[in-house]
Order: sequence, then C-alpha cells, then structure tokens
Amino acid sequence: MKFRACLIDKNKDTKETSFSFVSLSEKSLPNETVLVDIDYSSLNYKDALAITGEAPICRSFPMVPGIDFSGTVIFSKDERFIEGQKVLSCGCGLSEDFWGGYSELQKVNPDFLIHLPDNFNSEEVMAIGTAGLTAMLSVSELINHGIKPDDGPILVTGASGGVGSLSIILLSKLGYSIFSSTGDIEKNFDYLKKLGATEIVDRNIFNEKSKPLEKQIWAGAIDSIGGQTLGNILSKIKYGGLVTACGLVGGMNINSTIAPFILRGVTLKGIDSVNCDFNLRNNAWRDLANLIDKDKLKDIYSVKPLSDIRDLSYNLLKGDTSGRIVIDVNH
Repeated sequence: MKFRACLIDKNKDTKETSFSFVSLSEKSLPNETVLVDIDYSSLNYKDALAITGEAPICRSFPMVPGIDFSGTVIFSKDERFIEGQKVLSCGCGLSEDFWGGYSELQKVNPDFLIHLPDNFNSEEVMAIGTAGLTAMLSVSELINHGIKPDDGPILVTGASGGVGSLSIILLSKLGYSIFSSTGDIEKNFDYLKKLGATEIVDRNIFNEKSKPLEKQIWAGAIDSIGGQTLGNILSKIKYGGLVTACGLVGGMNINSTIAPFILRGVTLKGIDSVNCDFNLRNNAWRDLANLIDKDKLKDIYSVKPLSDIRDLSYNLLKGDTSGRIVIDVNH
C-alpha cells in the first residue's frame, strides 16, 4: 500500500536540505508499535522553519516533518490504544528526532499519543494543536502562581498568532482582562476583540530599550516573541507577577536587568510543550476541553491542503497569516 508524505533530506556533501513530496510504503515507516491513519496536522512556526530550511529543526534525516497530528489507530501493540480509537500527538520531538504528521500514515511511539477529548473532532484538536497546548500550559502557570482576574490585566504578545489567539480565548473564559499586542491594529482589531481581548496595543511600543523598572501595568504576561519585547515586558510587570516565555521570533537575547526579579519579585517561567511530562500534557488537554469556546475556535483557523504546505510556510514566516492553519494531509 502506497501513501503520500512530505520528506526533508540533507545532502551529505553540501549539507543543504531539500523538501519534496514522496510516495512511501508501510515498511518505510519507523519501527514503532502504533500505526495511525492521519486525518489532519497543523502548521506551526517550527514547521515553517523546517519546511523552508530557515532553521535546523530536523536533527536526523530523512525526516517526515509535522509536529502535530490527529487520526485513527489502525493497529496497536500497546494495550493503551486499540483499533478505531481517535488519537492526537503534539510535540514530543516529532519533526525533530521522530517522523511527524505530514504523512497519510505514521507509526508512532504510544507514549507520544493522547486519546482525543470527547467533545473535539480530529479537525478541531489540530486547530488547537501545539499552540493550544502551549497556551494552556502558560495560562496554568499564571493560575498556579496565584494571579487572579482582580489582580490586573494580562498581556498577550503575538496576539494574532496561534498561541496568542488561543491564550486570549482561554483567559477570556476565565474572566481576565487582556491586553493584546499586535503589529497591525487596524487589520486585527475586530478579530482580537471577538476572541475576548480587552485592549489592543501596538507591538512597536516594545521596540525601544526600557529602563530597568517602568510603571507597573500588567499582573502577568504570555510572551511568544522574546528578545527586546520580553525585556520590555519584564520592566512593566506588577509586583509578584509572572511572565511565561514560549517563543523567540524576536531573538534569543533578553535586554533586561536583575531589577524586576529582586525589587518586584517578578518570575520568568519558560514553557516547554515538546518534552513536558505526560500527566502535565494530559491534564492540559483535559483543561482545554473544558475551557475552549468552540464558536470562538471556529474563528481562528482555516483548513488547507498538504499540497500547499510550502507556500503556506513562507507566508507564515513573512507574517502574512493569523490564527491557526489546519493541514488536511489527504489533499
């Protein structure tokens, strides 16, 4: 039985990577114990970097990219999963060390799988995907830190992106006031307001280097930008507040000082959705099932065919997309 997949390979001589669509057979798949008939994947920033070769995401070759997927179990040697069950996988090193979701079939380590929440279908969980998992882990950190809606607004950067959009949906459901940072207020204003944003701010306010401590504005923040933006945010967080960091499109370096941490007791918490503990991952999906407004979810994603994945990746890196892109791997 032949099926279609994307493949990234590396030239041993030039060290350059190449991307192509290929026809594979089941015997080509990894030696894992669960075979999944994939319905959907999604397009994330990391996926776009891998597809375009803009960053060395793949650590072994050849590699089937796609860090998320959802589908149906065809067979399983693991008692946790049986034929016909709907499953999903997010992160877990897919597209980096292990073959991922841009394939009509995939064999996968059962430790990477989660049963589909009852109230979501395969398309909807990929609209959530790694971005939603990251958003839920971030929101949970704010809650666990003791930050309540009455303590002040939460800042969400990269608000029109996947993590940002889903963070707004979750925070709004929980009753928080939300400041949303975006690069195009005119274009994204109605979109962000509909998701639940309270205030919309121009991301350019974070471009200039800040003082070690600025006026206290936000009780917490979910930052997917990093770099100069993150340094600016830290200087404006209220006493005892928390900032979660889950992205670095603005750069790896933070322009900050120790002042927010020792004079205001601010906490900076990194969010990892790739290798996080299974129970933490499972609990996050349980919370997502309880908190995600499905009507709002419909507003943040579109379904695109796998055949368009290259163009979609370049558009994402140029900032020409908003919300989430679900990938139909069978088209």
